[in-house]
Amino acid sequence: MAEENKIERIKCLIIGSGPAGYTAAIYAARADLKPIMYTGMEPGGQLTTTTEVDNFPGYPEGIDGPTMMVQLQQQAERFGTQVRIGMVTEVQFSKEVGGVHKACIDNKTWVEAESVVISTGATAKYLGLPSEQKLRGGGVSACAVCDGFFYKGQDVAIVGGGDTAAEEATYLANICNKVTMLVRKDEMRASKAMQHRVTSTKNIDLRYNTVVDEVLGEQVVDGLRMINNETGEKEDIAITGLFIAIGHKPNTDIFKGQLDMDDTGYLITQGKSTKTNIPGVFASGDVQDKEYRQAVTAAGTGCMAALDAERYLATIESEEEVTA
Repeated sequence: MAEENKIERIKCLIIGSGPAGYTAAIYAARADLKPIMYTGMEPGGQLTTTTEVDNFPGYPEGIDGPTMMVQLQQQAERFGTQVRIGMVTEVQFSKEVGGVHKACIDNKTWVEAESVVISTGATAKYLGLPSEQKLRGGGVSACAVCDGFFYKGQDVAIVGGGDTAAEEATYLANICNKVTMLVRKDEMRASKAMQHRVTSTKNIDLRYNTVVDEVLGEQVVDGLRMINNETGEKEDIAITGLFIAIGHKPNTDIFKGQLDMDDTGYLITQGKSTKTNIPGVFASGDVQDKEYRQAVTAAGTGCMAALDAERYLATIESEEEVTA
């Protein structure tokens, strides 16, 4: 009976399953750390909501996000990574070098880990308007690639001025009749290439200095009230879908009070490493990167985290041998 209740001990626990988590898993597995990954609520991370990935090295013709994540998972599993469906809901980190960290899975099962790689990514932000929240799932979406198909041939709007907003606007323009793009400033934050793609797409109506005043509709979206934040002028347009692309919130709530993070919740790592303020706990991917937020940079930090974990465990083992 005691054996049944024994808490599982893991050499390397990976929390999250995006490019960072899978790359960490590949390196950790090849270093014989026998990593176990818990996928979280969004297996594969944000890339599973992206169609064409054109800027990841090694894919001259591009690749769609979900396929890429399946291949990363297969590669991680090939070297012995255990990929488990489940969400880490609580952590208890040891502050001691060589200490054992604890993680609760789905609010019921605890595991112990000698090292932890955090790659929990980030979640899309919403505007926070009551009318927007009321109609989430009824025409308001934070993922154009996921839901754009349902608005084929219709008029839609998108909010945001960064690369993601530009990418999603052009994606929607390919399948929708008209896309109204709302940018709250007098210029876009997107790269010049993405801006050019937007401005050269005929059925995108680009509105600068414009924000959402209210999403119109009872059960489903049937319109949008926009307001020019310079003139105060309001305008109603008829749309059936509203897509929000205004950034992301790092998924770090369960680490508050234990790991150092900035004002917006991104984990702080030491120097050019992936080390957090807790020995044996490392952070990779979008959860600690608010500057680049690319699949390839996430993968790079996943590699770094696994190498940092391997070196940490090797140091602990050598110290234990000396002590013995």
